[in-house]
Amino acid sequence: MPYLDLRAEHRQSQTLAPRLQHAVRLLQMSSLDFAAMVRDTLDKNPFLEAEDDVDDASGAALPGEAPFSAGEAIPEEAAPTRLDAAAGACDADTGSDRDLWAADGGAGLRRTEDGELSALETMAVDTPLNVHLLGQLNVLPLTPRDLALARTIVESLDDDGYLRTPLGELLEVAALDPAPTLQELKIALKHVQALEPAGVAARSVAECLRLQLHSIPCPELRALARTVVDEHLSSLAGRDVARLARVLGHSPARIEEVCDRIRRLDPRPGWRVGSSHVAYIVPDVVVKKVRGHWTVQLNPAIVPRVRLNQVYAQLFQRHRTAAHAAMGEQLQEARWTLRNVEQRFSTILDVAEAIVKRQRHFLDYGTMAMKPLGLREIANEVGIHESTVSRVTNNKYMATPIGVFELKYFFSRAMISANGSACSGTAIRGLIKDIIDGEAADDPLSDAEITRQLAQQGLKVARRTVTKYRQMLRIEAVERRRRHA
Repeated sequence: MPYLDLRAEHRQSQTLAPRLQHAVRLLQMSSLDFAAMVRDTLDKNPFLEAEDDVDDASGAALPGEAPFSAGEAIPEEAAPTRLDAAAGACDADTGSDRDLWAADGGAGLRRTEDGELSALETMAVDTPLNVHLLGQLNVLPLTPRDLALARTIVESLDDDGYLRTPLGELLEVAALDPAPTLQELKIALKHVQALEPAGVAARSVAECLRLQLHSIPCPELRALARTVVDEHLSSLAGRDVARLARVLGHSPARIEEVCDRIRRLDPRPGWRVGSSHVAYIVPDVVVKKVRGHWTVQLNPAIVPRVRLNQVYAQLFQRHRTAAHAAMGEQLQEARWTLRNVEQRFSTILDVAEAIVKRQRHFLDYGTMAMKPLGLREIANEVGIHESTVSRVTNNKYMATPIGVFELKYFFSRAMISANGSACSGTAIRGLIKDIIDGEAADDPLSDAEITRQLAQQGLKVARRTVTKYRQMLRIEAVERRRRHA
């Protein structure tokens, strides 16, 4: 007969505390995302402030030294280290709160009083694509209904200037009475496509190029270009001039002239207006050779200059009551933030130093000297887990005299050569690039031929591996290289 049983069991398990989970997420962030997070925390937490008083001109932190005054503010009983007047006022309970506020006045935001505009106020503001197009629509002699439909199309364009949304779906977006028809929307689309930049509001690449063909002055050349764009766009993309000349019945020189004119057109007209939002890479560490030895330093541009506001912390500790639990949590959060910032950059610096120690020959002699390296080797030297090394090397970059590389670039598995020595995949990719660079222009090498040349040098690599490495190097296949030649 079944029965119910209630028992208590003791079991041990490892779980990540919320604070530790937050620290792991901070460690995995890129420099730009981390800087945005720190700025957001500065705006929300009154106990944190940006450190503007940097003694040295460059604001750079010395190697092995905390790049901010956070290390002094982490302990619970931290004394002010930057505000001399506040320190004198807080030595004993006889100091008044007014002395603290007065001492904090000199460390606040400094404003110029000469009446001149700052550099930020004189910078030009980028005009978004939709604002640029709406400004042109407002001066056209359109009825209110046509103007509303044209505005609906403009607001539906993407950053490239294309209309990716089908016109049928825009009928529901345009809130007009009576409801617009598809023919009315097509007329509004023609109005938008007549605006500048040319090619905007296209629904495909072919239509975008077709809208820009009016810039070709020669009528015959313009008609031939229209035929190529409408019927032979794939051949144009593949640079198959011979096929185009055979199908269209023109000489290869004439077809090459037409293709050259088409390539001058802009397939992304939206990029000509406003900002293209280019994501620039900011290196996390900088590697330099000093007196024959490679040294690693944190890039001071990515290190947030934040510290604990000692005046606010002292005032809060002096007047703290049970009703101020929320502010107490903010103070503790500020200390945790500073500790996480310090731990993040300390770990990045340790991992970068361990990588440079093992890959110094790569810095001296180039790609061919890259050694095989695994996450476990770095983890054992630094004293952290392999997953932590993986997070540290994610979206982190190292600036070297020979270029800027992602930290993951220095890791590759070992490939055994014929003589038994280990070779990294990065070195093999460099060798493949050298072989392709040295090939004859009229007789390029296939992947199978590259594989045979590697085997002659003692490297047994599969052909599919050569193909993968060639694609990683962004080198075209042998057919396209031969066609270009």
